[in-house]
Amino acid sequence: MRETTYEFESRFNGKYSLVTRKMMRMLSEDSRSSNTEIAKTLGVTRQAVAKRLKRLEKEFGISYTLELNEEALGLVYPHLIMVKFGEKPDYKYVKKLFLRSHIPQFVATLDGGYDMLIYANSVSRNEYTRWDKGMQVLLSDYKASWYSSEVAYKQLGFFPIRNELIEKLNVESKYKGIIRLLNMNSRATFREMSAKLGVHFNILIYDFKKLLKTGYIRRFTIVERPVEDATMMYYLAKLTLTNLFDRCAANARMALTYDDRYPVISRYSFCSQLIGTGDFFALGVFDNRQAGYSNGVLYYKNAMKTQDVKMNYGTIDRVLVGKMPLRSIDDKKEYSTPAWTPELAAEASPV
Repeated sequence: MRETTYEFESRFNGKYSLVTRKMMRMLSEDSRSSNTEIAKTLGVTRQAVAKRLKRLEKEFGISYTLELNEEALGLVYPHLIMVKFGEKPDYKYVKKLFLRSHIPQFVATLDGGYDMLIYANSVSRNEYTRWDKGMQVLLSDYKASWYSSEVAYKQLGFFPIRNELIEKLNVESKYKGIIRLLNMNSRATFREMSAKLGVHFNILIYDFKKLLKTGYIRRFTIVERPVEDATMMYYLAKLTLTNLFDRCAANARMALTYDDRYPVISRYSFCSQLIGTGDFFALGVFDNRQAGYSNGVLYYKNAMKTQDVKMNYGTIDRVLVGKMPLRSIDDKKEYSTPAWTPELAAEASPV
């Protein structure tokens, strides 16, 4: 299969210096990296790092946050929900409905086959089910069709967890308090956290080190606001699987992990296997809708052509709840599905 080129890479990522791009990567992979550590890695002064950091915060709307291990925290009911309205809703009212609950972590309006995207999670199945059914009732005035899929596993990326859900976690209160603060600002100093939590400095450092050993936090990271003039696209695929699925999935992986070595914002911010309405979901950033269609939809359909792909796609208009999961990471290293190998070929071959 020929290697696909992506317009977004040349137009956007390429116009920033390598120092800026490497700094964004460092912050994405560990937002608690000190200015001294960043300066040493990039070969610049601490003053230059501080100045550039302020500029990046303003230009990209960086938020310092956490990528949490949802499973370790007991959040084992992740769902992606697509909604189609029969009548145009009052989105201000809809936003208030979602903000009343701690279960929806990300809600955005869409332009395409669906009208709204929701990522939700909960601490119990009963709680999630009640919320799911309750929201369908509340949105019934708009003749909402509700298409839900369980997130079987995440292959790339994450959606930031809101503090409203963190408050409901069944973890020790001393850890919960630290997680909430770091979720709001993962670069917060120990002195700042000590003052806000009312805990002695030395005790806080001890608790922080113990917290890291729990595995609750995957990494300290950042998220960025959507890039001006760029297009955020979603893809929802439903497949009729054949025995060559693994091979086709490995080919499709090429499109999902082909990126600049140091993008300011990675091309794909979220990819996952689903069970339900869809079998696969991805969220990507492109120059425009046509680039997203050519380099996303068509590439995926071609790579998975023996699987009878039905693809729904569209663009994200605006975020109602939560934050966009945009950042700079090494997609090839992070993507959890293995690359195509002779061993996979043997497994995929008919007996």
